Amino acid sequence: MMAEGGAETETEVRNKLQELVDKLYHFRDHYFETHSVEDAVRKQYDVKEEMDQTVFLIEEIDVIFFLLCCCSFNADVWKNKAFFLLLKGKALNVTSNYCPEAEELLSKAVKLDPGLVEAWNQLGEVYWKKMDVASAKSCFLGALNHCKNKVSLRNLSMVMRQQRSQDADENSRNIMDSVKQAKQAVQMDTRDGTSWYILGNAYLSLFFCTGQNPKISQQALNAYLQSERVDKTASSNPDLHLNRATLCKYEENYQGALDGFSRAAALEPSWTEPVMREEQLLDYLGRLCGLLNNKGKIRGKRLQNMLTSLGPVLLGHYEALQLKTLSALQPGKNPGCVVLGRVVFSLMPEERVPFTFGLVDTEGTCYAIMVYNMVESWGVLIADSVTIPEPHLKHHNVQHKGQTFVFQSIRVDSPVQLLVNGKPQGPSTQASATVAYRPQSE
Repeated sequence: MMAEGGAETETEVRNKLQELVDKLYHFRDHYFETHSVEDAVRKQYDVKEEMDQTVFLIEEIDVIFFLLCCCSFNADVWKNKAFFLLLKGKALNVTSNYCPEAEELLSKAVKLDPGLVEAWNQLGEVYWKKMDVASAKSCFLGALNHCKNKVSLRNLSMVMRQQRSQDADENSRNIMDSVKQAKQAVQMDTRDGTSWYILGNAYLSLFFCTGQNPKISQQALNAYLQSERVDKTASSNPDLHLNRATLCKYEENYQGALDGFSRAAALEPSWTEPVMREEQLLDYLGRLCGLLNNKGKIRGKRLQNMLTSLGPVLLGHYEALQLKTLSALQPGKNPGCVVLGRVVFSLMPEERVPFTFGLVDTEGTCYAIMVYNMVESWGVLIADSVTIPEPHLKHHNVQHKGQTFVFQSIRVDSPVQLLVNGKPQGPSTQASATVAYRPQSE
């Protein structure tokens, strides 16, 4: 039987193994506390190197640990072996790439000790990287069967959003369940930045499935902000910056969008998506400002003829509202007012949202009109008249990488709000939301 000192030695070995793995993950998660953003291109290599060194040290301890476990002759020998397999598998799982050896080790760990919740969570993450969503979900549910914990809840939230079905209602339920799981994770530990980040992502998915509801957008932005408040490492998460930038773009906060795409690209230089999104937005803003300044290249007599024919008859059922020129609008919503003008150009960004066109009023002022939630077949033609009730005006002054974009825009949440050539736009012009019911209140 092992002496008391031997039992302490066994505990010391377990603690040493745990410290090695904790140090490895701290190195990864706090990389930019000891390195500059310019070192981002080396991060994956440095983490891999640290992982190799950690695994080497773990394997050196393996022999000692095995002998101690064998000499103890107690019921915990298999649990100790499972603990060792967990830590080695977790170390191999530190990178963003799928590791077959990690899968093998963690699978053995949960077989030896089915109550080892962290092993279930790590194995689920391995399957996630393997793109095996069903197995990942089974692992996280397995962990929750043993113990309710924030890691399983937030990982399950991610899995629920990735489940795809031919049934639109089922997809809707999955997204709603994703929000529910993420909220539970946050409630278990409001100081965990990762849980707040996952909740932000859940709200982001919900936002794009509910007709871009501004309330949900704000909930997502608040969750991302809270993630950074409670966890200083969150500001080094490129995914957070990309996702928040995506929301900023749909909120027409183009400065925030460009800054976010740029930050994500700097933190993950090998990731091409943020660079592409940044370039696309810069191209869109550049073309938009050029078209606005030139009024779509429609000038002289043609433009004058287009504007002369604008009259009250085109206001339709909005004739009771006060007709205002574009330049007379105030920033934000203008209740009780209506604007009328002619289309001088149209512009479609890469993502096809928003449908953008230039509107010139009788004074010759040209503003950008940005329409959301329209079906792909909807649009307006040059010289069409457009009537916009209670216009929501935004002033833009965007500066990014030596370029400046200054313009005014009016946001239209649905084409059904508009009159085109004096005619209402029917319900068929509005894209239907994927989720047909409202999220639970906070």
